[in-house]
Amino acid sequence: MINYNPVLIDLDGVIRIGDKIADGAFELFNFLNRNNIPSCIISNSTRNTSREVIQFLNENGVTFTVNAMTTVDATIRFLKEKNYHVSVYCIQNVQKEFEPFIEDENPDAVIIGDLGEGWTYPILNDIFRKVYDGAEIIAMQKNKFWQPEGKSLALDAGAFVAAIEYAAGKKATVIGKPSPLYFKSALKMLGYSEDNSFYMIGDDLENDIGGAQSIGGTGILVFTEKTKYPLLPDTKILPSFESQNLFSVLEVLEDIFLKN
Repeated sequence: MINYNPVLIDLDGVIRIGDKIADGAFELFNFLNRNNIPSCIISNSTRNTSREVIQFLNENGVTFTVNAMTTVDATIRFLKEKNYHVSVYCIQNVQKEFEPFIEDENPDAVIIGDLGEGWTYPILNDIFRKVYDGAEIIAMQKNKFWQPEGKSLALDAGAFVAAIEYAAGKKATVIGKPSPLYFKSALKMLGYSEDNSFYMIGDDLENDIGGAQSIGGTGILVFTEKTKYPLLPDTKILPSFESQNLFSVLEVLEDIFLKN
């Protein structure tokens, strides 16, 4: 049996477009499963767990065996390794995933995720006081902004993490992309060592491509609204491969895995 290097795949903008599955996703997963190529969907979402990602795929006709990890799952894995007790600031349906670790009175760390329009001065001040008193900052992700479906651009969790870092004079441990912790956690979940080579399919030059390539991964960029074609001449992060859609990604993978 051939031992292939694993493939990591970004969720939003690549596999999930709004509330629909992207054209070519079914064919991509079929190829990976048919050729026994280990793969995992990874997402910076702090609003979903891997269970919900798999449910989304199943509801859209993808019934292949697909591994998935969101920043929620990766953060829980991190807490188990550290044996931390924490205060958690994220949306309610995700917060319940952290119940075994919650200790609000004297936490080892504060977990910061997405609160959407729920951010308030009292919440920020509560986080600040706990961090100033000694708690570490663990950011599920540190994205600057995002665009909710059908709405205008909105501040993401990273803006609030940066405010806490500045006020408390302390740096956060970032779990999500482009942090090496996230890619390495996905590799370990698939049964590989942290320094194993891998391929990363994504549409974000900094978080997906740059993050992966900084630790030896191979970046396969998919052009979307986030990263438009062609890349500007002064682009500092250059992927190993460029694709217009998942069908052209599939052609790249066929060349990599079947013709070498």
